[in-house]
Amino acid sequence: MIERKQKEVRLSLPSKGRLAEDTLNFLEECGLKVYKPNLRQYEALIPDLPGLVVLFQRPADIVVSVRDGSVDFGISGIDVIEEHRGDNGDVIILHDQLNYGRCRLTLAVPESWSNVQDMADLVSHCKSLKRPMRVATRYPGLTSRFLSQNKIEHSLITAEGTLETAPSIGYADTISDLVSSGQTLRDNRLKPVTGGVILESQAALIANRHILRQNPQALQFARHLLEFFEAHLRASENLSIFANMRGPSPEAIADRLFNQTAISGLQGPTVSKIIVRQDDPNWYAVHIIVQRKELFKAVSELRAIGGSGVVVTPVSYIFEEEPPRYLAMLKAIEPLETGKLMDNS
Repeated sequence: MIERKQKEVRLSLPSKGRLAEDTLNFLEECGLKVYKPNLRQYEALIPDLPGLVVLFQRPADIVVSVRDGSVDFGISGIDVIEEHRGDNGDVIILHDQLNYGRCRLTLAVPESWSNVQDMADLVSHCKSLKRPMRVATRYPGLTSRFLSQNKIEHSLITAEGTLETAPSIGYADTISDLVSSGQTLRDNRLKPVTGGVILESQAALIANRHILRQNPQALQFARHLLEFFEAHLRASENLSIFANMRGPSPEAIADRLFNQTAISGLQGPTVSKIIVRQDDPNWYAVHIIVQRKELFKAVSELRAIGGSGVVVTPVSYIFEEEPPRYLAMLKAIEPLETGKLMDNS
């Protein structure tokens, strides 16, 4: 691991492209906006996390920097992480589902290969070539392992830039590349191979395992990052609902809610007395958290049991008692005195 003169904790982010923009947006949505005082410099900070220095690098360089210890944390794609993390276990993935930057590394062949639809067809076709299949890719490690596992004799052509033209130009038979919608493949008369997905990818948070073991300050930042990421991601899947309801007591109102399927809340509903000016005094306010995907069902169930004045608002954060991924990280960086590590957190 590289020795660093400076004591600051470093987080490296993608420097350009769609992943860079989405990462900055994600951090801001988590309440961790990046402030870059000089747009020409590759250094910034997060005001809400004083002491954490933000650097900007290419996605592959982020992984290498975390691996060699010159950077403590990084955000990059799973595809790049798995290609460059190495086999010594220095790079640990703290969060592998940040829910942006989604794509898949997959094999694609020319549409003219009408006899090739799935991996079994590709194996047969490669045997008929009577030579190694030439594959153009930016991911030689992942691609070679996948092809070897499927017993496909191959020759890799490591290339940068546009790969989709490689088969039509003639310097490769097939490609292994990132695909999202698949439109670029179709534009270049290529088709994905069924069963040929090498890796599903999205943005992920990584750290250097040894630094987490040895540096209590880095461990503290790991907790902060995971707390905010987890709380924001969980909140983004839920909505807060308020409704008014008549009933003889809070317990009676709660019983109605518990008899439904979408409106029981996280641990249960909050039911509080409404102070009315006149008329029926038995009015209560109900507050529940529901899954965003079940909003229509939740509103329908509330109406069915007498709910009115339903108000729906987004949720910014839902914090757990302990972030599950932080506890998983502590377990992953053993063997050390886990109790000591947790005391430092």
